[in-house]
Amino acid sequence: MGKTYERIDGRLRTFIEAQPLFFTATAPLSGDGTVNLSPKGLKGSFAVLDELTVAYLDFAGSNAETVAHLRENGRITLMWCAFQGPPNIVRLHGRGEPVLRDDPRFKELLTHFPDIDPAPHGLRAVILVRAELIRDSCGYAVPYMTYDEDRDLHGRRFAREDDASLDAYFRSKPHIGTSLDGLPGLPLPLPPSTV
Repeated sequence: MGKTYERIDGRLRTFIEAQPLFFTATAPLSGDGTVNLSPKGLKGSFAVLDELTVAYLDFAGSNAETVAHLRENGRITLMWCAFQGPPNIVRLHGRGEPVLRDDPRFKELLTHFPDIDPAPHGLRAVILVRAELIRDSCGYAVPYMTYDEDRDLHGRRFAREDDASLDAYFRSKPHIGTSLDGLPGLPLPLPPSTV
């Protein structure tokens, strides 16, 4: 039933870009390390950059497992599910990297997200992913669910922060500068925002 795709275009691209929610999975190289699985939302925070490259905005939160795992080994899988319309699941297996706020590419990458203001969300990085394998599967067991709207809580919470207070917040959390497994996470001090 599954199909392998050479590139992200046509109906596949349309499907991916239409989903209000996707999931990311990463893991450390250590066999007893913690696998991380995260939901990602906020309309406008995901972009297809070309036929094999996607990116999403990495906002403030209470850990930085994805950043830590990508810094260690680059492995990442993204997954989209059709909660409306015909059943479908798409997985993109690839190599990723966190493009941090002090990276020369950061400002240009932000131009790919014109429909979201990243400033109130405590933007930490742009996660850049290069596809190595793109596959779909039936999704017959995925339930129907409706998307009403994005929650505004994240933006309201982190809009109160400036660079100094955001850095202090990150330093107060045990798993932002260092992952659950002791890997280097988000480099601190937090570089100043360019947005």
